[in-house]
Amino acid sequence: MFSLIPKEQVFFDLFEQAAKNVHDGALALEDLLENFRDIPEKARKVKDIEHAGDKITHTTIEKLNTTFITPLEREDIHELICRLDDILDLIDTAVNRIMLYKIDKPTDDAKALGKVLVHATQIITELVPQLRNLKRTDSLIQQCIAIHTQENEGDRIEQHALASLFENGHDPTTIIKWKDIYEDLEEATDRCEDVANVIEGIVLKNA
Repeated sequence: MFSLIPKEQVFFDLFEQAAKNVHDGALALEDLLENFRDIPEKARKVKDIEHAGDKITHTTIEKLNTTFITPLEREDIHELICRLDDILDLIDTAVNRIMLYKIDKPTDDAKALGKVLVHATQIITELVPQLRNLKRTDSLIQQCIAIHTQENEGDRIEQHALASLFENGHDPTTIIKWKDIYEDLEEATDRCEDVANVIEGIVLKNA
């Protein structure tokens, strides 16, 4: 039935801002790992991006609490914006550990996980705008599957990375440091998959 009260469309703008910001965070992480210099400055850039993400999340939740009619179910709006924010939080945590642990150089596996995050978040930036028109369900689902593929790749890289730590005779301190960083990066890919899962749920509800 036609509604005389328009649904608030600003949420789609906020989703797109959040997705772009998450991708910017992944690119900043990749730059840090691939060009391992000026680390404090690059870590500050990641922190600034993470803070910007927090503001977008806060604005979205605040808007959700004051909007009568929403274009998607309230719990889906809340879940999607929070899972997007989680990706950035984990990227920031990984970078903080690199600083705290005084890592002297990144491993190839860390660089590979950074690239997975860049690929996954790029797909998210292409996927989120399509929520404005849920008629293209095939395209949405295919892109969600592509994110799942990236998460699987993240799992594979983490397993290889952890095995290498224990097989190559590293000292216990090095093992603990890199185990933490690898887990943060892989968990960030898990949160990308969570974003895909939320969007798949939205698609099914609105099919």
